[in-house]
Order: sequence, then C-alpha cells, then structure tokens
Amino acid sequence: MHLMLAMIYFVLMNTSLIGNGIVLWIFGTSKSLRNGSNMFIINLAIFDLLMMCEMPMFLVNSFSERLVGYGLGCSVYAALGSMSGIGGAISNAVIAFDRYRTISNPLDGRLSRVQAALLICLTWLWTMPFTLLPLFEIWGRYIPEGYLTTCSFDYLTDDQDTRVFVGCIFTWAYAIPMIFICYFYARLFGHVRQHELMLKNQARKMNVESLTANRNEKAQAVEMRIAKAAFTIFFLFVCAWTPYAIVTMIGAFGDRTMLTPFVTMVPAVCCKIVSCLDPWVYAISHPKYRQELERRLPWMGIKEVDDNASTTESKATVVVDQAAGNGGDS
Repeated sequence: MHLMLAMIYFVLMNTSLIGNGIVLWIFGTSKSLRNGSNMFIINLAIFDLLMMCEMPMFLVNSFSERLVGYGLGCSVYAALGSMSGIGGAISNAVIAFDRYRTISNPLDGRLSRVQAALLICLTWLWTMPFTLLPLFEIWGRYIPEGYLTTCSFDYLTDDQDTRVFVGCIFTWAYAIPMIFICYFYARLFGHVRQHELMLKNQARKMNVESLTANRNEKAQAVEMRIAKAAFTIFFLFVCAWTPYAIVTMIGAFGDRTMLTPFVTMVPAVCCKIVSCLDPWVYAISHPKYRQELERRLPWMGIKEVDDNASTTESKATVVVDQAAGNGGDS
C-alpha cells in the first residue's frame, strides 16, 4: 500500500507542478491577462503548489514506511496542507465574488488590481489562525493520520476541546467559504437568466431578433466561459474536500471505528487530485488563457479563435457590406 500511494503521489506531484507552473508562467507574463480577476487565478495556483510541496515529504515517508522527522516533519507537512486547503477554499469564494461583480455589473464591476491585491492578502490572512494555532499547539495540534505517513490536525482525541476545535475549523475552513460561493454563484446565474429573459421579452415586443450588439454578446460569452471554469473548480473543490470534512466530523463527533487508515487516506488523495486538476480546467475553459497557450506552446494542439482576428474579420465584413450597399445605390 505504501508503494502504491507513493506512485500515485509521484504522478500527482508532477502533474500539479507542470499544470500550475504553466498557469503562473502564462498569467504572470502575458500583458493581456494582467488584470485583477486573473490575479485570483494566480493566487489559487500558488495555494495548489503549496499542496504539492507536501508530496516529496510523503514520498520519503512512504519509502521509509514511517514518518521521517516525526515532530518537525509532521508539523511542516500538516501546516502546508492546512494553509493550501483553507487558502484554496477562500480563494474559490473570492473568485465567485469577482465573477458575480464582473458579469452582473460589466461597466464598473471589475475589481482594480489594488482591490484584487487586498482581497488576496485577505485570503492569506484567512489561512493563518487554523494553521498557526495547532502548529504552536496553542489550540489543537498536528498528529499522524492514515498509514502514519501523513499528518493533519487532531480530530480523533476524545475530549471536549478537540470537538470544539474541529467544529470551529469546519465552520471557518469549509462552511463559511461554501456559503459565500453558493450565494455568489446563485446570484450570478440568477442575474444572467433574468437578463436573458428580459432581452428576449423586449425583442419580442419590438419584433426584432436580438437587442444586443455582437461585441457585447461576445464579451458576455467570454465572461460566462470564465465563470463556468470557476464554477467547475468550485465543484471539484466540493468533491474533494467534502469527504475530508465528513471524515473529520466523524472522528470528532461520530463512530471512530469507521475510520480505518484506508478510509482516512482516500479523502486526502482526493484533495491532492484537485490541486492538479485546477490548472487544466482553465486550459479547457478560459478563452484568453487558451489563446496564450496556443501561441506559446503550439505543440499542445489547443485551438482557440483569437479575439483580434475575430474583430478584424467582423470589421472587414462590415466594410464589404457597406461597399456593396453603396454600389447598389449607385
């Protein structure tokens, strides 16, 4: 089992390093992608890379079949996991807020780079309490889990203090971000649906096909594709972290005999998988990111229509139409 887990984590480590490395490279060096919204994507990639930093330690532990550097090693491993997990959760909430503002208020809803930087600082501050408190054993502590080659916060000790700690970290790291994410995405998709119905009804009254200009339609479509990518990442976050949240709640409040080493390791592996999948979701769904990938890494075979090319083609079509109309008048 140790060898199999080591092989899985080795694949995940390389996948995460390549995927998130490309995200940082593309979003960090492309002028067309330097805006407030994309700063949140960079921030999420950094949190995902923090998760990847645990994996070399896990490989050493797995081949040794024990926790190397028990005290310090366990604390570092668990602190990295705590920071990346809590940071990923609140980053998804901030991305949901940004998508809602951008799409519901396209004229002045975009966050500036300064505003985005302040929200990013907030995500890092959000990770600190439940990372540092157990690290210094002020409240809670980090202990080995699973096959004793990984570490997490203590959710197994049968006392009131541990149960209160687990309840608080569950609320802070999982429930609150989840509530924000659900609220903003519900508002976003509700706004889009209401807007589309209003335009259709108005167009029907005026007996026209559409009230929106092509440029506005394309801009809205691009923003919706980015929103769908963000929602997909949120869905992956739910799939990965919900099992882990359930395991910790069972450990603190339920029947601990259900929590075999295998049962506790499966959610941990799921969390690592999500940190690897996040960048590839953007590779599939983010239009401008796909354009940059096609331009810089053409061997990846990504096909995405360039916005500039589309705009030039549209203008050319208008000129031709106007010329044809003038010719007809003469």
